[in-house]
Amino acid sequence: MSDTQASTAPSSTESAPGDDAEPADEFLWLEDIHGAASLAWAEQQNARTEAALDAAAYDRLREQILAVLDDTAKIPDVTKRGPYYYNFWRDETNPRGLWRRTTWASYQQERPEWEVLLDVDALAAADGTPWVFAGASLLRPTPGEPWRRGLVKLSPDGGDAVRVREFDVEEKSFVAGGFDLPAAKTQVSWVDADTIFVGTEVGPGSMTTSSYPRTGRRLTRGQELTEAPVLWEVPEDHLMAVLAHDRTPGFERDIAVDVIDFFRSRTHVADPDSEPGAWRHVDVPDDVNVDLHRQWLLFRPQTDWDHDGTTVPAGTLAAAPLDAFLAGQRELIVVFAPDERTSLQGWSWTAHHLILNLLTDVASRVLVLDPDAGFTGTELPDAPALSTAHAAAVDDEDPDEGDDYWLTVSGFLTPTTLQRGRLGGAATGDDGEPAHTVKTSPSFFETAGLQVEQHFVTSADSTRVPYFQIGPKDLVLDGANPTLLNGYGGFEISRTPAYSGAIGRSWLTRRTADGRSGVYVIANIRGGGEYGPGWHRAALQANRPRAYEDFAAVAQDLIDRGVTTREHLGCSGGSNGGLLVGNMLTTWPHLFGAISCGVPLLDMRRYTKLSAGYSWIAEYGDPDDPEQWAFIRTFSPYHNLVPGTDYPATLIYTATSDDRVGPVQARKMAARMARMEAMGADDVWFYEALEGGHAAASDNRQAAQMAALSSQFLWQQVAG
Repeated sequence: MSDTQASTAPSSTESAPGDDAEPADEFLWLEDIHGAASLAWAEQQNARTEAALDAAAYDRLREQILAVLDDTAKIPDVTKRGPYYYNFWRDETNPRGLWRRTTWASYQQERPEWEVLLDVDALAAADGTPWVFAGASLLRPTPGEPWRRGLVKLSPDGGDAVRVREFDVEEKSFVAGGFDLPAAKTQVSWVDADTIFVGTEVGPGSMTTSSYPRTGRRLTRGQELTEAPVLWEVPEDHLMAVLAHDRTPGFERDIAVDVIDFFRSRTHVADPDSEPGAWRHVDVPDDVNVDLHRQWLLFRPQTDWDHDGTTVPAGTLAAAPLDAFLAGQRELIVVFAPDERTSLQGWSWTAHHLILNLLTDVASRVLVLDPDAGFTGTELPDAPALSTAHAAAVDDEDPDEGDDYWLTVSGFLTPTTLQRGRLGGAATGDDGEPAHTVKTSPSFFETAGLQVEQHFVTSADSTRVPYFQIGPKDLVLDGANPTLLNGYGGFEISRTPAYSGAIGRSWLTRRTADGRSGVYVIANIRGGGEYGPGWHRAALQANRPRAYEDFAAVAQDLIDRGVTTREHLGCSGGSNGGLLVGNMLTTWPHLFGAISCGVPLLDMRRYTKLSAGYSWIAEYGDPDDPEQWAFIRTFSPYHNLVPGTDYPATLIYTATSDDRVGPVQARKMAARMARMEAMGADDVWFYEALEGGHAAASDNRQAAQMAALSSQFLWQQVAG
C-alpha cells in the first residue's frame, strides 16, 4: 500500500512490542464518520481496491450474482394477514422494491398476480431520498372489519434508523395527517386505530447509551410526540425499553420489557383497563427468556435455573398458565429438555399446537406438541440429510387455517422448497394434511459431482466442533484446492445448511487454471447456538478465545486432511464474524492465504463508544473496566498487530451508513495495517460503500457488488 494512503493522519508513536502500555490511537481522526478527510481517505481506498481486482472477472461475477438476486422465479416470502399474503420484492425492474400482496389462490400459481401497495423506487424518486424498505406492521382490525392500516418503516440510507409513516393498504397511499415519526431507531406498536406505543428519540435522555429507545410513550392521533405520556422507561445503561400491545382477540394486554442486555430482560404485563403503570412483573431470573401467547407463558433459561428447589437446565423450554403464574403459582410444564447433542432453535404457535424447531448435531428436527394434552406430541418427518427444515404457523388466528404451517427445507446443494401442511388432532377432529410443496427455488448452479460432508474436529481444549464441507465428490487431497472457510460464533446464532446461488456461482463451480473447483466450509464454532445457550456461553467475554480456537482448529484440520494448504485457504466473516476473522489475521496468520473481513468489530478498546457498540458488553465485556480490558485486549485485532508479521492478504469492507457497528473500526484497522507497510503488511485492501447500513447494500446490485468484491478478492489470492 502506498505511503500516501495514510498521509492525512497525524503522526504518533507506538509503544514497543511487548510493552504493556496501550499503543496511542493514531487514527482517531477516522472516527469522524462523515468528515471530509475520512470520506476522502475512504474514496482513495475504494479506487485502489477496485483497481487491484481482475476487472473482467469481477464484472462477470457481479453480474452472475446479480442474476441470482434478481431472478423472478425465486420464492417470494409471504406473511399472511387476513385474506392476503404480503411480500416485499426486489428485482432488476424494481431495485428499491415493491411492497405487494396477493391471495392464496393466486400465490399458488407459477406467476401470481400481485397487487402493488407501495413502489419504493417511485417514492424515492418523488421524495429525492434513497428510501430502503424496512418492514411494515398492520393493525389487526376489530372482528368483521378489513385489514387496512399499517405503519411502514423506511430507512433513508439502509441503516437501522427509520422513518415511520401510516399507510392505508386499501387506498395504497400514506394517510394524510396520519402518524409520521422522523428517522430514528424507533419501535412502534398499534394499540388501536387512533393510538400507538412509540419508543424513539425525543430529545436528551430518551435514548440509551446503546442508542436505542429508553422510554415507551402512548401517542394519540394528532398529538405531538413530546406531549405523549411516558408509560415505561428503563435505566440509561440498559439496552432498550420495549412497550407493545397484544391485540389477540380475548387476550388483549400491554407488555413492557426492560431489555437489560442481549441476554437479560424483565417482562411486565398489564391489562388494557388497568391504571397506567400498574405493571405485573413476570417474576423469573433476568436471564430466563419469557414469551407470552394467549393464556400461556413460555420460559427458556440461558443458565441453569433454580426454580423452587428444582433445576431447570439452560436451554430447556418450560410452560405455565399466565394467570396462574402471575397469581403466585409456580408449577412448570417442561416442554423440551435439551441434551448434549440437541438444542432448541425456536418455536411457533398454531391455533392448537406448539411447533418446536430443533438441531441434533446441526441436523434439523421438528416437533409438534399439543398443549391440551400436556404438551405431548410427535415429530414431523426428518429433513433430508445435512439440510435445514424449519416449520412455522401460517396464521394461528385464522378460523379455518389456524393450524396450517409452513415447512421450509433447504440444503447447500438443494434449492429451497416452501411447503404447506395442516396439523390435526383432537381439538380439530381431523388428521390434518401432510406438507406439500407450494414453491421451489430455481437451481442456480450445477451440483452434479458435488457433495456435502460433515466433519468433527477437536479444539484446543478437547471440545468436539462440527463443520460442513461442500466440494467435489472426487476431491483430490493434495492440499491444492482453493478453500473458503466461513463462520460467525456469537450471540447464540446458529449456522445451518442453506442454499446459496451466489456461493455456488462464485466458489463451488468456479474453476482454477488446472480445472479445480472451490471448496466451501462452514464452521459451527462456540459462541453460536448450534448446541444451545451453553455452546454460546462457552465463548462469552473472558472465554471469547474459545470461538477463535475452534475456527483455527477447523482450518488446521482442513490442512491436515489434505483439503488445502495455507496458500489456498481463505476465510471470511461479517460483523461479529468480522471480529472472528480479524483474530485469525492477528493470532493465526500462518493458517490463511487471504482474509475477507466485512462490517467488522476490530477495535475492542473503543467499540462501546462507537455506534451501537455499548449494547454488546454482555457478549464481549467492558473495556473501561481494567480487569475486563485485560482479557478483551487479547482478542482486539486493532491492538494485536505486530510489525514484521507475515500477514495474509486482507480485504476489509464496510458501509458509511452502518449505524450498528459503524465504518470506523474497519477504517482504522486498514489504516494501521497500511502504516505498517514496510514491516510486512503491504497487502491490505479496503472498501467502503456509501449506503446499505450493516448489510453494506440497499438493493440487489449493491449486494451483488459486495459479494463479488469479497469473492473475487479471495479467489485471486488463493486460487492463483
